[in-house]
Amino acid sequence: MNMHVSNVLAPPLPRSLEQLGLPQVMMRDILLKTMFRMNLENVTDLSAALCLANSVCQDLIDLARGQKLVEATGTLHANSGSEMGYQLSDAGKARALDALAQSEYYGAMPIPLTDYQQQVERQSIRNIQITRDQLTNAMGHLILPDSLLDHLGPAVGSGRSILMYGPPGNGKSSISNGIRDAMGDKIFVPRAIEFSGQVITVYDPIVHTAAEMQVDDPNSLRRTANRFDLRYVYCERPTVITGGELSLDMLDLVYNPTARTYQAPLQLKSTGGIFIVDDLGRQAEPPQALVNRWIVPLEESKDILALQSGEKFEVPFDTLVIFSTNFHPNEIFDKAALRRIFFKIKIDGPDQAGFLKIFAMVAKKKKVPLDEKALLHLMKVKYPTIDNIYANYQPNFLIDQIIAICEFEGIPYQMSPELIDRAWANMFVKEEEIVH
Repeated sequence: MNMHVSNVLAPPLPRSLEQLGLPQVMMRDILLKTMFRMNLENVTDLSAALCLANSVCQDLIDLARGQKLVEATGTLHANSGSEMGYQLSDAGKARALDALAQSEYYGAMPIPLTDYQQQVERQSIRNIQITRDQLTNAMGHLILPDSLLDHLGPAVGSGRSILMYGPPGNGKSSISNGIRDAMGDKIFVPRAIEFSGQVITVYDPIVHTAAEMQVDDPNSLRRTANRFDLRYVYCERPTVITGGELSLDMLDLVYNPTARTYQAPLQLKSTGGIFIVDDLGRQAEPPQALVNRWIVPLEESKDILALQSGEKFEVPFDTLVIFSTNFHPNEIFDKAALRRIFFKIKIDGPDQAGFLKIFAMVAKKKKVPLDEKALLHLMKVKYPTIDNIYANYQPNFLIDQIIAICEFEGIPYQMSPELIDRAWANMFVKEEEIVH
């Protein structure tokens, strides 16, 4: 039974141990480790911890009982209604400790990589359709030329890679965030996936924002729509933003040698969403090396990761990658790399008319009355000193400075050539020797 939530096909709820698609020993060991670590003893609590339907959890407990690893303790009365209680036998405790020595992972049952790959296809970033209205609304706080939206819309809708370049301070980061806001729909993110007997955790509350969803009790007899595989978390499409700190090893599986567990790298966590590489050219690695690392995934929609044993395996690469740089692309990439980045969009500063439009809008929003003398002073005296180069961040910066000065001086918000001079002085640092 498949069901739709916000146009994304939800993963069906497994109704048997076979449908979980995992080795029986692995499922049994995760049950034993969870009982041991969390001290749980009834089916309701265990199914919540393991993210299984009660009936499937009961089957798993019965399997472990058959192997004399779990025993019934009789009916529990305290807070559990009349549920049967279970505990680990001595053999069960020994097996749990043995399993914990191999991997500390316990809790939610992982999803086999092949099943996860099918879910990624159902909710691919390449299936999203973004209209001009959605993009304009998401960028509402920015004043962007129509020509920019003409380029940006098809780029986002294709789910391919985008390179945004241009001088600093013109909203490349804000535009990246606006693209994320325009997505609007939600996807299913696995708590953990399994490959070759190894568990890799994917869901990360720092990257993923769980969405509210009316979930029906998976154990109720009434069959209704809102039931899905609880090993997934229903989330907003994820956004990973990295800057100068990005290094190549952050794109490898993260192995914890003490717990012997794996965590998904950033690009796998961003599956179905956006990966923003901000400030490209400021990382320790050369930009060419970073882009080379993405070339195969970008072209083939799959990435290759390696386990500690050296065993390599393919994972889906379903991410809209946005590179953003203050450098000209020809300075940091060779032609082959540039050819592989699908869309290249220049984000320029505004012209004088655009600048004045933004300045007037910001002033109105922040309740600073415009003053003709002050504006003339800004345009005729100050901007010529920087070759009349306007940037989108400047109106906000200057008006915030004016507000701070007015508040400090205890005067009503106002604009004057003198206040413009004082605000301007904070926008640039004079080139001068500092005497030590």
